[in-house]
Amino acid sequence: MGNRKIRNIKRQLLSDNWYTLNKFTFEYQKEDGTWETQHREAYDRGNGAAILLYNKRKSTVVLTRQFRMPTYVNGNEDGMMIEVCAGLLDGDNPEDCIRKETEEETGYRIDNVKRVFETYTSPGSVTEILYLFVGEYEDNMKVGEGGGAEHETENIEVLEITFAKALEMVKSGEIKDAKTIMLLQYAEINKLGLRS
Repeated sequence: MGNRKIRNIKRQLLSDNWYTLNKFTFEYQKEDGTWETQHREAYDRGNGAAILLYNKRKSTVVLTRQFRMPTYVNGNEDGMMIEVCAGLLDGDNPEDCIRKETEEETGYRIDNVKRVFETYTSPGSVTEILYLFVGEYEDNMKVGEGGGAEHETENIEVLEITFAKALEMVKSGEIKDAKTIMLLQYAEINKLGLRS
């Protein structure tokens, strides 16, 4: 922690149910040199990784569809979200995590993954860093059905769609997930060999 404009940080645990929610009280030095007391809550769910699986030959991508309660209670009519494969690190390094999540969620066993960037997706309230990857898949890499780990009650549907259709789904609003939009746009900007 190297910001000299922050001092006297106090942490109060508000919830430690699913993940942790802390309230921070601290002093922040304003531009005029005076100090003011501020209060912020930060939700810590750990860091995660996500990957866009793509096939150049078929010009397809593999996405997932699953129910997301927070979106449902905030106006997403059926609560279903179309997303890239993703998961929490749970102590793994990002590369190992995303390989494991890819096999659990999609059924594809991939070796070569490329980290393209990392991001804070909701820095005003969530501590999570999300490591974003791309990786090529082929049909012969399919080793299982996917669908997620049964003990995690994920109920994931695996979707293989054309890259062009995925981009259209972003434009139409059918894909609303930030990490998915970022990775699809990365693929489009960086010309991964997919036809849009």
